[in-house]
Amino acid sequence: MAFVRTTSSGTSHASPGELYRDLPRRPGAVPGLWAHQSEMLKTFTSHANKPDVALELPTGTGKTLTGLLIAEWTRRRRRARVIYACPTQQLARQVAVAAYREGIDTAVLVGRHTEWPDPAHTAYEAADAIAVTTYSSIFNSRPRLAAADLILFDDAHAGEQYVGEAYSVDIGRWRCPFEYTTVLEAIAPALDGVFLERLRDEQPDPSIGNDVRLVVPLRQPGMVNKLDGALRSFSAPHSYRYAMIRAGLASCLVYVAYSGILIRPYLPPTHQNHLFSGARQRVYLSATLGEGGELERAFGRAGILRLEQPDESTAPRYGRRFFVFPEFVEGADPAGLSRAVVAEAGKALILAPRTEIAMADASALAQPGWPVWGIDQVAEGMGAFARLDHGVCGLAARYDGLDLPGDACRAVALDGVPDQDNLQERFLQSRARAGAALASRVRTRVIQGAGRCTRGPGDTAIVLVLSADLSRYLTRPEVVAALDSELQAELRFGRENSQVATDRDVLSNVRAFLHQDTDESWRTQAEPALTDYRHEMPQHMPDGTAALSSCVEEEIQAWAAATIGAWGDASRHAHEVARLAGTGGSATAGYRAYWLYLEAVWADQAAEQTNDAGGRAAAQGLVQRAEQVMGLGSWVRQMAPLPAMQRSALSAVDAVAVNTVATALSAGVNQGKVRRRLGEMHDGLDQRDPSKYEPALTQLGELVGATASKPPTAGRCDSMWCWGNELWLALEAKSDHEPTGVVPHKDIRQANDQLRLLATDRGVDTAPTDSATILISPKPGIHDDGIKGAECHVHLIAPSTMAEVAFDVGSAWEELLTKSADRTVPELRRLVGDTFTARGVLPSQIHERLTHDPVAAKGA
Repeated sequence: MAFVRTTSSGTSHASPGELYRDLPRRPGAVPGLWAHQSEMLKTFTSHANKPDVALELPTGTGKTLTGLLIAEWTRRRRRARVIYACPTQQLARQVAVAAYREGIDTAVLVGRHTEWPDPAHTAYEAADAIAVTTYSSIFNSRPRLAAADLILFDDAHAGEQYVGEAYSVDIGRWRCPFEYTTVLEAIAPALDGVFLERLRDEQPDPSIGNDVRLVVPLRQPGMVNKLDGALRSFSAPHSYRYAMIRAGLASCLVYVAYSGILIRPYLPPTHQNHLFSGARQRVYLSATLGEGGELERAFGRAGILRLEQPDESTAPRYGRRFFVFPEFVEGADPAGLSRAVVAEAGKALILAPRTEIAMADASALAQPGWPVWGIDQVAEGMGAFARLDHGVCGLAARYDGLDLPGDACRAVALDGVPDQDNLQERFLQSRARAGAALASRVRTRVIQGAGRCTRGPGDTAIVLVLSADLSRYLTRPEVVAALDSELQAELRFGRENSQVATDRDVLSNVRAFLHQDTDESWRTQAEPALTDYRHEMPQHMPDGTAALSSCVEEEIQAWAAATIGAWGDASRHAHEVARLAGTGGSATAGYRAYWLYLEAVWADQAAEQTNDAGGRAAAQGLVQRAEQVMGLGSWVRQMAPLPAMQRSALSAVDAVAVNTVATALSAGVNQGKVRRRLGEMHDGLDQRDPSKYEPALTQLGELVGATASKPPTAGRCDSMWCWGNELWLALEAKSDHEPTGVVPHKDIRQANDQLRLLATDRGVDTAPTDSATILISPKPGIHDDGIKGAECHVHLIAPSTMAEVAFDVGSAWEELLTKSADRTVPELRRLVGDTFTARGVLPSQIHERLTHDPVAAKGA
C-alpha cells in the first residue's frame, strides 16, 4: 500500500547544514558532510543577506554539495526561485545527478529555451525546484528565465571565459573569412600600412602570427558607425553576440591579429542584465577566489564578500600528483617518453588551449589500437571514457568540471600555457605586459587542469607537462610561489626528478608511483621529501596583487560610465584606476599604462564634446605618459593618433639607430652586397654551429644600426649590440644546445657578468638603463639553481624568436633598398624610421621582443 502521513506545518531549518540532515537522500549520496563544509555553511548563514558572496572550496572538497545545500536552503526558506548556473551543459547535468542523489529537486534547463521541458520550466517558476542551467542562459540579450532570488555560479573562477565571451564578437579568420575581411576594412584606417598589408596576405609571414594590435574606434573619425554597419550585417551567431554590446559599441575595444578579430568591452557590462543584477543575492563557488580582483572583473560586480576556508586543516587533502616534465629530461625524446608514461598509466586525458593541439597530442600519445576521443565522444559526460580499459581523450580549454576519480584515469597531460584564451588576454599578456591582471586566472586553469584525475583524497595521478612553454611557466618563481604549499612541493619534486634523471629513471619512478600497493619506494622516499618541501614553501601572492585588488571597483565604474557614453566620468574613474595600479610598482606598470591610455581616449572624447582645448591637450599628454610608463618598444606608439595629435618623436635610442642606417644609405650602398649579407645572416641563424651562428648575430646587429661585434676578450658574450650609450644588448648564444633538458647554472652565472664586462670594456661604470643580456637556447627551461641565481637583466629566448626578428629586418631592408634612391638625409631618416617602426625592428621594439621571459623572478 502507499505510505501515508498526517499534515505537518513544515520544518524551518536554521542553516543549510541543518537542512542536510533532513534531506531524503538516495543510494550513492555522500555519507556525510566534511568538517570544512559544515564550517563554510555556518559562515555563509551569517552572511545570507549579502548581495554578492564568494565561497572558496578547492577542487575535490565537496564544492557542488555545498552549493546545492545553499541553493535548496534558500529556495525553501524564502519560498523563492533559485538558479544554479554552470559553465557547460555537461556540468549542469552532472550537478542535477548529484542533486538527485542528495534528495534535492532540480529543473534542468539547458540548450535552446524553446526545447526546455515544460514540467521543469514550470517547477522552476513555481519555486518548486532549483533551475540548473548554464551561464549562457543568464548572459544573453533576452534571458528566458524568470527573475530569481538567488543565482549561484559554480566554477566561478572560469567566469571570465563564459561571461566575457557573451559580451564579445569573436571572428576567426579561417572560420569566418568574409566577416573577418569586412571588419578589417572598417578598422583599417587605424592600422599602419605594413601591418595591414601583412594581415591581408593569404599566407602569414613568420613573425605576424604572434602579433596582436589594439584599435579604439571611439576616437577614429566615423569608425564606430562603420563598425556598426559591418557587425549589423552579420547573421547568427555573430548577430546574437553583437546584440549584447551594440548599445555600448562606442566603448568597445578591437583586438586584431592575423588569426582573428575580437570586439568587446574590457569588462562585461553585466549591470545591464536585469536577471543577473536584479537578483537579491549572487553566490560564487570557486576553487580559488584570487586576491587581485579577478572575480569582480569577470562578473562586473564590485564588493564581492569572500568567505575563505575557515580552517585549512579541516579540509581533506586533494589526491597526490606526480608531475613529469619530459622536456627537462636531458637527451630524451620527449614525445617517446610521454608516450611510454601514458602506456604505463593505461589511459590519459589531454588538455590544451586549442582543439588541434589537444587532438594531435591525443593521437601521438595513444598506443596502437587505443581509441582516440575528442569532445564529440564526451559531450554528455566523462562516464563512457571512464569505463574504457585504455584510451586517450583530447579536449580544448576544458580545465574545469571533468571528473575522473579513482582508477577512471591515472594520467592527465597538459600542453601549452592557457594565458591567451582570447585576443584580449593575448594583447594584455604579450604586448601590454599587463599579465599581472591575468596571473591568477592562468594559474587557476593550470591548477584545475592538473586536478582532473585527483578528485578525492585517495586518488593518485601522473601529470605530464608536455610543452616547453608550460614547462618553463611552471618553473617561474613568481608563479610557483603563488600556489598552495602542497602543489609547490609536488612541482618542485617533479622538476627535480626530471632535471637530473634519464628516461629510464623517469619510467621507473612512474611505475613506483602507479603501483604504490606493491612498491613501497614512493611512500618511503617520495612522501617524506614532499612533506619537507611543503613546510619549506609557504604561499606568497605575486607583487602587485594588492594594487590590482584596490582598483577593481574603479574599473567597474569606469566601464559602466563608458558603456553609456559618460566619457568625463569614465575618464575620471580611469584616472583613479591608473593611480591605484601605480602603487604596484613595476609589477603593474603595464596595467597602469593600459588604463592611462583609456583615460586619454575618454578624456579626449569628453573634451571634444565640450570644445575644451585644454582638455584635449591634457589627453595628448596622457598618451605620452602611457608611453613613458611602458618604456622601450611601447605598444602605445603603434596606436593610431588621437585626432589632431602628432606621433611622438623617436626615443633617443631609436634615433641613434635611424641616423646610423640613414647615414649609410645616404653614402650609397651596394644592393647586391646588402642582399648577400642578408642571405648570410639568415643562413647563419639557421645553423646550430656557433662558428656560423654567432657571426650572423653580429651581422643582424649591424643591420639595425648598432655597433655590433664579438668582444675579443675571453669570457665575453658572443655578440654585443650597442646603440651609443643609450641601450646595450649582450647576446649569449647557446645554439648548439640540445632541445631537451635545462640550461645549466653555469650558463646563467656567465650571463650575469656580461653587462658588467661590457661596461668595463667600454670604459664606463655601468651599462645604460634597460640594457639586457639575452640567452639564446633551444632548451625548454632553466635549472632551478640558475633561476635562483639569475640577475634581473638576464632573459631567455628560443632561436626561433631571433629568426623572426631577422625576417623582419630583412623585410625592412628590402623596402629600404627599393625606396631609398634620390632622397635627402632628412627624407631617409623618415623612411628608415617609418620602415623600422612598421616592421618592429627599432632598438626599443627589438628590446621588447627579446625581453618577455626574464630568468629571475619578476621583481627580484
